[in-house]
Amino acid sequence: MLIREIAEILGAEVLCGSESDLDIDIHSACGGDMMSDVLAFVNNHSLLLTGLVNPQVIRTAGMLDMRCVVFVRDKKPTAEILELARASGIVVLSSSLRMFTSCGKLYSAGLSGGCECGGGERRHGNNQPSI
Repeated sequence: MLIREIAEILGAEVLCGSESDLDIDIHSACGGDMMSDVLAFVNNHSLLLTGLVNPQVIRTAGMLDMRCVVFVRDKKPTAEILELARASGIVVLSSSLRMFTSCGKLYSAGLSGGCECGGGERRHGNNQPSI
């Protein structure tokens, strides 16, 4: 799915990125506000949806080679955050939708969550498989 399609589905504003950046193909996504969880549990994701607005979001996305960050709940990053994203080659969008709704719309449109849990196991907060 192209970033421009993601922006359209979410009714998102493009805050950082060129017109050609909007043609980047995104294969999977994740949503989270705790960057430690994103670092620990996210694999092969190229889009991050978050309500956390600080430079660590962009640094985390850069470490995971993500191509796009969507700030949900109408959050707007500072000029410092946008400059960091620009320097990192990360497209930044802002959507007024909530995280759950944003993830659901993208999943329904065919964007994968890319879960690598193995065998469809459910995980609980203590990272133990459910039984």
